[in-house]
Order: sequence, then structure tokens, then C-alpha cells
Amino acid sequence: MHRVHQVAFSRRYLPSISLLQAFEAVIRCGSTAAAARELDLTQGTVSRLVQNLETQLGTPLFLRQRKRLHPTEAATAYAEEVRRAMDIIGRASLRMAASPGGGTLSLAILPTFGTHWLAPRLPGFLKLNPGITINLATRLRAFDFEAEGFDAAIHFGTQTWTRAGHLELFAERVIAVCAADFLAKHPVARAGDLLSLPLLQLETRPQAWQVWLAHHGAAGTAPRGMVFDQFATMMQAAIHGIGVALLPAFLAGPALADATLVPAYGGEVPGAGSYHVVWPEGRGDYAPLQRFRDWISAECTALHAAAV
Repeated sequence: MHRVHQVAFSRRYLPSISLLQAFEAVIRCGSTAAAARELDLTQGTVSRLVQNLETQLGTPLFLRQRKRLHPTEAATAYAEEVRRAMDIIGRASLRMAASPGGGTLSLAILPTFGTHWLAPRLPGFLKLNPGITINLATRLRAFDFEAEGFDAAIHFGTQTWTRAGHLELFAERVIAVCAADFLAKHPVARAGDLLSLPLLQLETRPQAWQVWLAHHGAAGTAPRGMVFDQFATMMQAAIHGIGVALLPAFLAGPALADATLVPAYGGEVPGAGSYHVVWPEGRGDYAPLQRFRDWISAECTALHAAAV
């Protein structure tokens, strides 16, 4: 169980939003006059707000030279933190306004997993949790939770996130597939035969074919083929006879079922990692996230039981 750690700050270090807004606007706009126009305040009011913030923090934020303000190096860094915090507050307020009944879950997803595995199952979650709104955004690579403001993310690989909790969903299984016409023109009797064929590559998994070949006891280095940034595009290339693709079983399944694709050699084998739900430290007790974790864990358990 992950606990939310509460940190007690002196009120001195919790300035009002109005002070922070004025300070951030001056930094971003370059002058009190420009900040005043943006905030619809007088220039004198903006100047007083900045001075009040300096007094509260007990340190100057600007060097005043020839009636111009020049932010200190520390103030510029502080403005970045303030901007990030205000963005988080703004998004939280928007989520509250959009879903006052049960809360909102902002989830970063991998495109293939999100489209082909998660999305078809989401109606079941929403039926069980009608007050919760889920917002989905695609991310292909790891990111900073603090900067992005997500409640959780779907991650593939190993547990590499720092200061985060995680739940393993299932280990990936992959299968080598191609179009039936392609296989008829390029018959494969053993795994090593694939070394002479165009092997389609995924940008984020450069060693996938090496792992697959090693699993089948095939020596040699996989030749470089076309490189794709998403599985869905790579699958379409395989369907149109461009080469052999190594796809997650859950993605390849429907295409194999209707013979749009056929196995190039062998069946499913272990992939290079597992799918996880990952969440920032201190966010584990957030109710919509708890419900999502419970639901997706049950979905994966049922899926595993059906496969056994």
C-alpha cells in the first residue's frame, strides 16, 4: 500500500495564487507592463504583487536596473516550478468541473496497447464506475510524471520508473507473421531462413528479432529492415507483403483468425518484457486510480485463466 506523504510548509512558503500569477507573468512576458496587459491589471498592481512575493520569500527575485526588471537565475528556475504547479492546479480544477461525481483518471497509454487491448475493454470499466471519466493520451516513451500531470501510465518493459508504484499486468508474447502470399514466395523451413528475408523493425525494440532468433536457436544477426514507430503501421506493412513482422499476440490474433496474416515460423514466444500500470509516488490512494487498478487486474486474471 502506498501512502500519501503530507509535508507541512510554513505559510511563508505558500504564496497566494495572485502573487504567483503576477510573478510568472512578468518572467514570461518580460516586463510588468506586458504582464499587466495579460492579467488585466494596472502596472502598479503587478509591481506591488511582485514586491509582496519578494517580501514573503525574503529574497529578491529581480535586479532593478534603469527601470527594468532582470530576473535572477534562481527566480527563472523558480518560475518554471511555479508554472508547473499552476498547470497541475488548473488541470485538476478542469477535471473537477468536468466530472464532479466520481473524479477523473488521466492515463498515458501506449498506442497499440491502448487501441487494441484497453479500448475494447473500457466500456466494462465505465459501466462499473459511471462517475469516473478517463482521459487518454498517447506516449511512446517514458516521461516525467511531475511535468506531465498524469495519474498513471501504461508502461512496457521492466520496472524502470523511479519514485513510482507499479502493477504488472501480463508478460508479452510475440509471434512472427507475414502475408500468406509473401510466405508462399519465401517458404520458411527453419527459423534461420528468416535471416534472408526483410524483417520489419520497431524503433523502440531494436533487439526484438535477436531475442526471437535466440529463442529458436538460430545463429546470426537479424538484417536491418524497415523501421516503424508503432506496431499498427508495421502490421499493415506485413499485411501488404513488405516483410515479416514480430507482433504482440493480442494484436496479431484477429489478423491470424481471419487469415489476413499467417505465422511465418513457429507460434507465440515470450517477448522482451511485461505491461505495467505505473503511477507517481503518493498517488496510489487516489480513488479513480484504485478502481482502475482493481478492474484491470481482474481483467488480466480472467484473461490468464481463459488461456490456461
